[in-house]
Amino acid sequence: MDAIKASDLIRLFETWKALFAEQRDFLISLDGKVGDSDLGITMSKSFAAAAEAVAAEGEAAGVSKLLRTAGATMARTAPSTMGTLTATGLLRASKATEGADALRTAELAGFWRAFRDGVAERGKAKVGDKTLLDVLDPVAVVLEAQAESRASLADALAAASAVAEQALEATKSMLAQHGKAAAFQQKTIGLQDAGATVGYFLIRRMAEFVKE
Repeated sequence: MDAIKASDLIRLFETWKALFAEQRDFLISLDGKVGDSDLGITMSKSFAAAAEAVAAEGEAAGVSKLLRTAGATMARTAPSTMGTLTATGLLRASKATEGADALRTAELAGFWRAFRDGVAERGKAKVGDKTLLDVLDPVAVVLEAQAESRASLADALAAASAVAEQALEATKSMLAQHGKAAAFQQKTIGLQDAGATVGYFLIRRMAEFVKE
């Protein structure tokens, strides 16, 4: 796949829906170690609703509107911290992709840059705080580099997935600075961040999707 068209985007949300249904219990367990155990429920619920909403819109809506619909649906369906952050990321990505008929490497770099910036601003987080941002930032950086080198969509996403995996592993050595996890302080060291895990899952599944 050399571009993610509107019809592909609808299918991608369906695969994200399946992913978070599969990972629901794992995310509940991971979040429960230093959080309130609702992450798996939030993600499975929000992506199920988003997948249904974009399918109802149909491919004629176009890429940007589909992303806006997904973000707005998530904001209403799962108004928890991670639901709000994910919704904000998608709404920012919608603005960044206005006028695009499909997501190629350059558009995808813009997508994830906008997603990252939205999450950083809404969550008031910075890199190193042990959050979703610690995966989103290196993903955005590597995709921009891939776009500059005119890499194919599949190669760019493979590189982004690889760096996301490394970034997720790196969160284990970090001290949580936000949310309920911050109250656990030293106990968070050695654990991969639950929010960052969501970010890794998103980019890994997107990389797998374009290779199908």
